[in-house]
Amino acid sequence: MKALIYNGPYDVQVKEMPDAKIEKSTDVLVRVTTTNICGSDLHMYEGRTSMETGRILGHENMGEVIEVGKAVERVKVGDMVCLPFNIGCGFCENCERGLSGFCLTANLGTAGAAYGFAGMGPYSGGQAELLRVPFGDYNCLVLPEDAKEKENDYVMLSDILPTGYHATELAGVKPGESVVIYGAGPVGLMATMSAFIKGASQVFVVDTHKDRLALAEKLGAIAIDDTGDAGVQKVLDLTDGKGADCGCECVGYQCCDKHGKEVPNLTMNNLVQTVKATGGIGVVGVFLPQDPGAKDDLAKEGKLAFDFGNFWFKGQKIATGQANVKHYNRNLAKLIHAGKAKPSAIISHELALTEAPGAYEKFDKREDGWTKVVLKPGN
Repeated sequence: MKALIYNGPYDVQVKEMPDAKIEKSTDVLVRVTTTNICGSDLHMYEGRTSMETGRILGHENMGEVIEVGKAVERVKVGDMVCLPFNIGCGFCENCERGLSGFCLTANLGTAGAAYGFAGMGPYSGGQAELLRVPFGDYNCLVLPEDAKEKENDYVMLSDILPTGYHATELAGVKPGESVVIYGAGPVGLMATMSAFIKGASQVFVVDTHKDRLALAEKLGAIAIDDTGDAGVQKVLDLTDGKGADCGCECVGYQCCDKHGKEVPNLTMNNLVQTVKATGGIGVVGVFLPQDPGAKDDLAKEGKLAFDFGNFWFKGQKIATGQANVKHYNRNLAKLIHAGKAKPSAIISHELALTEAPGAYEKFDKREDGWTKVVLKPGN
């Protein structure tokens, strides 16, 4: 099968690899029809993680079931399925509580497993023609009859739509409230969509990329251009100096200032300033325990110079962590099926798998117009 391989920093390659296959009786084998490039993939692409060379990337995957293990009962050959990026067993303590992103079985010694991701287990990614799905009955979301017609919408259920929704859950968004979102990348845009689904009255989206801010405006948000470091004041001015009712961090540890210099604590400290006293902050941007590519010793250890004094004084709350996709994906699929959510609106490029190396380069450089890339292994 063709698959995208990580060779090292800034070096990915599509090459022939051994076909994925059923390895356990609980596995499902999927022919991948759509797989996305995620912003989280770029951390590995840039060499900012412990990702091993030779591994297949890709954790946002969808496709058609072509084989099932002998112990699989629910999922059938021919089903169109979307796969949550986090791999859960379905029976450990955390999975039983709906916390599939922190499964205690799929990646022994660590809470959480994922496809093609550093530190998240040995599982191959889905930027390939075939994908082995462990614990298939639990991890496959079987899609409705319009799966092929709305494939570019449903594939977003693998990660970014549930992750954006998770950000609003962690922040505690309620109908009628205002929300400030840092980051107009794919997850920030999905958090914007989710905030409006939940009834937010105002959504402020802060970023420095004008093309992405334009997408946020199309979704109904108030775009805040932070190029001149005036973003904090603009949010305060628009909220009578109080700040938004709650906020979402959708950038992570590689956030940058107006000069393009990485400042890992920037969005977190800006949220403390732009969320009101007693407001909630939801953090879904990736922050890692180690960052070997960081410029300073604190960041190398995954630590931040956090404005804890103001955070404490304002009585704010923070909730963090990756999305438990299975907790959200079934109901979000119903919104797509009913035409109430169209996450494909943010897709900028639909390419063949063979075009992935060039797409990684352009997406990593945040070139204008490169917002969300979907790959079609069958093309």
